[in-house]
Amino acid sequence: MTYIKIKKLNESAVLPAKATEGSAGMDLHALLEHPVEISPRAHVMVPTGLAVELPEPGFAAFIYARSGLACKHGIALSNGVGVIDSDYRGEIKVSLVNLSDTAYILRPGERIAQMVIQPVCLPEIIESGELMETARGEGGFGSTGDF
Repeated sequence: MTYIKIKKLNESAVLPAKATEGSAGMDLHALLEHPVEISPRAHVMVPTGLAVELPEPGFAAFIYARSGLACKHGIALSNGVGVIDSDYRGEIKVSLVNLSDTAYILRPGERIAQMVIQPVCLPEIIESGELMETARGEGGFGSTGDF
């Protein structure tokens, strides 16, 4: 089993936890003193009060939107997916954006995102003047079928 260390930077912070045994992600909670309104098309940086130590450079923590917030209320991550590198020791903060036309009230302790720990490939970069040919070649958007 792989372990990660979580440090509470504030005693009110909530440790990440999986909702079910089969959950890939661990819920992250908003560390807020009072509710915060996220206006339509606005974004806010939400603290969690947590820092993480990943087991080695071959791992990263990825922060994803919670599907319930996104589908029901239009609340998503402003950067799509957050990446926490193995050597980062600062506070995990989540940048949320309101994609809806209705203001959303974010409450203290609310589940705001999910964190997934994944292995990452750390390849050495080699500059090359040639790349191997493929059947697709340089075909871009829509080149393999209809949109």
